[in-house]
Amino acid sequence: MTTILQINSAARSQGANSTLLVNELTARLQQSNPGAQVVVRNLQAEPLPHLDDDVLGAFFTPAEQRTPEQAAIAARSEALIAEVQAADIIVIGAPMYNFGISSQLKTYFDFIARAGITFRYTANGPEGLVTGKKVYIVSARGGKYLGTPNDSQTPYLKSFLGFLGMTDVNFIYAEGLNMGPDAANAALSSAREAIAAV
Repeated sequence: MTTILQINSAARSQGANSTLLVNELTARLQQSNPGAQVVVRNLQAEPLPHLDDDVLGAFFTPAEQRTPEQAAIAARSEALIAEVQAADIIVIGAPMYNFGISSQLKTYFDFIARAGITFRYTANGPEGLVTGKKVYIVSARGGKYLGTPNDSQTPYLKSFLGFLGMTDVNFIYAEGLNMGPDAANAALSSAREAIAAV
């Protein structure tokens, strides 16, 4: 059975275009994968702590030496990683904030990037350990940035996911959402055409 992991990373709990579109994409993927199980990870509703001394201490302390608090932090990270490892298809709603991803998504990435678990260093350099996944990213943007130097989001997402071993990454963009009603409608229509083609 196919498992779809949907990651919502918008800062807003209601009305986020990235969440709207990623819901539609997941529904489309369910149609083409009958019986698929969907797991939704809402990073706004279930926030993760940013990297700090406590989190780093938990990650880098051997399991048998962790305090109960460190063990709880590590267990949370490992549960998120298990979700990723169990998924066949990963769908990420990634709004652009100040030319990058949301802090919610960055923190999530910090929790799933674990040396020896999701990647490792070899004599030939880093090796991603999360392989065999198909990834879709829906990027909602107020302006139009695709193909310009201000689009730091796309290369970052490709680099990070590739570092973990996820190289089959597909982007769907909704650009110009804050450039007036006509531009917003055009952006949503274009994104929905891309979703329909999946």
